[in-house]
Amino acid sequence: MARCTWIARLFTAAVAAMAVTGTATAGIIPASVTVTPDSGNFRWTYSVVLPTNMMLQSGNYFTIYDVAGLVPGTISGPSGWVAATAFNTPAPAGLNPHDNGMSPDVTFTYSGPTIPSGQVGLGNFMFDSTYSNTGTGDFTAENPQVSSGNIDRNIVSTLVPAAPNNGPPGVPEPATLLLAGIGFPLVGAARMLRKKK
Repeated sequence: MARCTWIARLFTAAVAAMAVTGTATAGIIPASVTVTPDSGNFRWTYSVVLPTNMMLQSGNYFTIYDVAGLVPGTISGPSGWVAATAFNTPAPAGLNPHDNGMSPDVTFTYSGPTIPSGQVGLGNFMFDSTYSNTGTGDFTAENPQVSSGNIDRNIVSTLVPAAPNNGPPGVPEPATLLLAGIGFPLVGAARMLRKKK
């Protein structure tokens, strides 16, 4: 059971638009996110692309913030990439991603040969989580532009595993409260009518 989400389709459309126009306004980005069952957990797969007018050099990296329920030992990526986890990961200069400090962040750093130009898929980057619920998290990246050689630092929203939000115990749903609000006065009215008879 693979799921591809609306935000993944939005990123795919943005990448396709950049490919048509031949220009890019962002560096490394996630083109799609899928979630599949995996041995009692859930495998999160990020298909990551390098847009047009971007290059990739050794030491360039991207980070997925706030990965709830990360299962140790399940992180994998294509050849030439090294993964690391941390809490409160430093952001690329000038960016301010949300990092709650309670869930680990996953950073993939490139160590392969230079990829001189973009409009290329970098592969699938994966990890398992105990959660299949989706939340919104930040994705930051740092890599150079082809035309100027300037370092591009970008931040985009992506989907991340999120713990279920069951609410505090004993809090009724709004529909239950509405029914009680309607029902209690009717019960009171029925009792008054019985007393009058």
